[in-house]
Amino acid sequence: MAGLLVPTKATELIGALKDATSLPIELHTHYTSGVASMTYMKAVEAGCDIIDTAMSPFALGTSQPATEVMVEAFKGTEYDTGLDQNKLAEIADYFRPLREEALESGLMNPKVLGVNIKTLLYQVPGGMLSNLISQLKEQGKEDKYEEVLAEVPRVRKDLGEPPLVTPSSQIVGTQAVFNVLMGERYKVATKETKDILLGKYGQTVKPFNPEIVDKVLGAEKDQAITCRPADLLEPELDKLEAEMKQWKQQDEDILTYALFPQVATDFFKYRQAQQTKVDATVADTKNGAYPV
Repeated sequence: MAGLLVPTKATELIGALKDATSLPIELHTHYTSGVASMTYMKAVEAGCDIIDTAMSPFALGTSQPATEVMVEAFKGTEYDTGLDQNKLAEIADYFRPLREEALESGLMNPKVLGVNIKTLLYQVPGGMLSNLISQLKEQGKEDKYEEVLAEVPRVRKDLGEPPLVTPSSQIVGTQAVFNVLMGERYKVATKETKDILLGKYGQTVKPFNPEIVDKVLGAEKDQAITCRPADLLEPELDKLEAEMKQWKQQDEDILTYALFPQVATDFFKYRQAQQTKVDATVADTKNGAYPV
């Protein structure tokens, strides 16, 4: 999502995936670095089955390549999508006023609509860029945008080079904003930055910057987790199974409930309704009645 996949690497990646699996391969990339359309072209030629695009009013920048452009690029080839450009134009016309409203209200910022080749240097995902700009705008410091971008890879290195995906991308980005706006690096450290340094997000690929650990944590560094974090958790599987036993039909149901208890329960109720043809949301369980 940082738009870092370049065309030649897309050919290499998709080719390797195709050799390893018969599953359909879908590619998602953003336009931030300006290479996404070319990357998609090479990926499709290498066997990619699906590419993610956006209608032109909301395409490019930190979004995806434009749907209409990719449709036209493959027209008349073996990869022809068969989509009608006239109908796509109607869809684009519908969304164009919404784009203008978003720009006028500030919901969309022009800064994220263009190409920034420095993305390949900073490796900042599109969603992270949008968040950085939003944070700076709230502080009236949009002029510090380039400084924050340059600070991101430094913070990432300090924190053991975590991957720039949620949640670590937002942690790194927010800390970079603080470092720039405060005029002193790590004068203020977020709780999440401290948690990374304490090992609460797991072990990073590379070690932390020891100077930053001392500055941010101080005496707290003695509380850092040095073992496998999950070993500190009490076993919960039996407890969770007892909580959801009325819904259990297979072992996977317990895992679903453990990960997403509320969503899982709603799904279990829906599944039961499909199987029994009784919708529990309208059934009178007290009197055993059901509307016909």
